[in-house]
Amino acid sequence: MANQDGLTKIANRRRFDEYLEQQWQQVMQEQETISVILCDVDYFKPYNDTYGHLAGDRCLKSVAQALQKSVLYPLDLAARYGGEEFAAILPKTGIEGAVQVARRIQFAIAQLQIPHAHSAVSNHLTLSIGIVCTTPIQGQSLVQILDQADQLLYQAKQNGRNQIFSAMAAPLP
Repeated sequence: MANQDGLTKIANRRRFDEYLEQQWQQVMQEQETISVILCDVDYFKPYNDTYGHLAGDRCLKSVAQALQKSVLYPLDLAARYGGEEFAAILPKTGIEGAVQVARRIQFAIAQLQIPHAHSAVSNHLTLSIGIVCTTPIQGQSLVQILDQADQLLYQAKQNGRNQIFSAMAAPLP
């Protein structure tokens, strides 16, 4: 229970942080890539205000399950990052593979056809996604990587939402 989100039943933020650190060290040793995906449910506050908090909870559970089914490899981890934000850790996955996973996530969300009358993007629920990929080096900060993924997520939201923004992170010690 300490590593699982009580509502969505996927990994929680604590497990995400621990697992990211563990995988970061592993891929650094092996000189492999690692990708981090951050997702945010578009216009979730208006969704909650329109349909109520119980519907909001059902929505978050559905998003979590769609995310969980979209990460396919045994080392991948889907997690609730906080509130209506979700994340995935994709060890040994390059930028192209991470973008494919993000597209799979968006497709899975679209397939749910969750009505969203107060979205400025669609009549159905959508996600904005930021992805960062890097090959870690000694001294490179996980905080920088998460910050960059968050900035890319913000760009996706600022540029119309329901989009994927991705980048390769330069190894900055």
